[in-house]
Amino acid sequence: MRTCVRSGGAGPGGGIIGYPLERIYEEVAFLAYHFHWDHQTLMDLEHRERKRWCDEVSRINKKINGEEQKNLFDV
Repeated sequence: MRTCVRSGGAGPGGGIIGYPLERIYEEVAFLAYHFHWDHQTLMDLEHRERKRWCDEVSRINKKINGEEQKNLFDV
C-alpha cells in the first residue's frame, strides 16, 4: 500500500517553511490600514499577491511623499 506524502509542509500539519508569522501580521496590518480590507479577504490572498499589494502601496506612498526610502517589505 502506498503512503501519501505531501511536500512543502513544515511538519505533520503542513504550513509554510521560512516565512515568519510576524511578517504575515505586518503585511496584513499594512494592507488593512491602507485598503480597509477585512481579515478574511487578506488571509485568503496568496503570499505573492499579498506581497505585491504591499509593494504597490509602498511605491505609491513613496511617490506621494517624495521619498526614496526602503520598502518595509524588502527582504
